Amino acid sequence: MSTQTSKRTALVTGASRGLGAAIALELAASGVNVAINYFNGANLADDLCQQIAERGGRAAAFQADVRDEAEIARLVREAEASLGAIDILVVNATGPQPFQSIEEQTWRSHLDQLEFFVKSPLLLLQAVLPTMKQRGFGRVINIGSEVFELGNPRFANYVAAKGAQLGLTRSWARELAPTGITVNLVAPGWIPVERHAGVDQQELDAYTADVPMQHMGQPLDVAKAVAFLASDSARFITGQRLAVNGGNTIS
Repeated sequence: MSTQTSKRTALVTGASRGLGAAIALELAASGVNVAINYFNGANLADDLCQQIAERGGRAAAFQADVRDEAEIARLVREAEASLGAIDILVVNATGPQPFQSIEEQTWRSHLDQLEFFVKSPLLLLQAVLPTMKQRGFGRVINIGSEVFELGNPRFANYVAAKGAQLGLTRSWARELAPTGITVNLVAPGWIPVERHAGVDQQELDAYTADVPMQHMGQPLDVAKAVAFLASDSARFITGQRLAVNGGNTIS
């Protein structure tokens, strides 16, 4: 399946490490200029830009809190001045994801997740939408999660926010389809990244025991899916949730 993409510019949020970094590398490998957003980890973002440059790609790093409207406006302005108008928006940034019982959860704990998965996508899309509409082209790719289908316990604040993000994806896809802009969501399973370094092997084994393919995925699996949806090959695909989880949510 081809992911060849003409020279375009992508903004990937939360891209200094983990899934975001893998997505940035894969998009750059397909010929896309990549704006790497980060909140913390300037050194990691700079290293990622260097990796992309060494492989013949073009990237630049931009610090911003993607929950803040003024910072998003600055982020998009600086990214477009450096790399060109944003054609591809990958909404990947996330924050802490604590497990909490129903009794422990508060409205604030729900808002913390909604700010990343509803507020941030809305503000980011609003910032890049005018130029996408003007050019008659755009790719919006939300990074969701399988948890909305699984309903993980002690995780309702995160699960609910991911469900809302999927709802945004579908509604935006219908609204923007006539403009040439597609909106899709990639829903990974548990893909171990740096922040999972201390997870016990028994916990990993317990998860994979229920996965039809019987193994964990890798960040590259998610990155390949994003690169496909960002490409010309996916021009007639919109409003879809693409599960990248070894069949864990087959129903």
